[in-house]
Amino acid sequence: MIDVKETLNESEERMQMAALFLEESLARVRAGRANVAILDGVRVNSYGSMVPLNQVANVSVPDARTIAIKPWDKKQIKDIEKAIMDSDVGITPENNGEVIRLNIPQPTEERRKELVKQCNKIGEKAKVEVRNVRSDIKDRLKKAIKDGLSEDNEKDAELELQKLHDKYIKQIDDLLEDKNKEIMTV
Repeated sequence: MIDVKETLNESEERMQMAALFLEESLARVRAGRANVAILDGVRVNSYGSMVPLNQVANVSVPDARTIAIKPWDKKQIKDIEKAIMDSDVGITPENNGEVIRLNIPQPTEERRKELVKQCNKIGEKAKVEVRNVRSDIKDRLKKAIKDGLSEDNEKDAELELQKLHDKYIKQIDDLLEDKNKEIMTV
């Protein structure tokens, strides 16, 4: 017989992972303001191995439209520039021999609408994952009735599962709303 509490904890953990995935994905979406998170996926060839950018340079945001990258080893400027160009960041780096600067352009109205659509797509994937978890756990609970779980316990567990589902769907909606507001603010 299944442990209802453990099953619900597992479902909450899986739903939480979907919300965290969304949060991380939205952080990488460039909303017109400088944010070092857009460089999280950039890997630099450093002495023969691919390492994250923040392990070979200091990455900072001196103002709202600029990201400054100061390599610890000045010989690596070319490697860092190449890594940024090869990534999907979409910004051309400029360097003065010591510091690489990324100037974040102000997105046009059309580009902002595209970014909102992109965020909503990512959000919908997260919602689908939360719904899949609910469906999976519901099926497990239905099967557990055959294995001896009482119908009352199953109904209580289903109600609890629905509350978890609603909580995480609302969290996802709130994350999307905040990001969309950030993107559309000029």
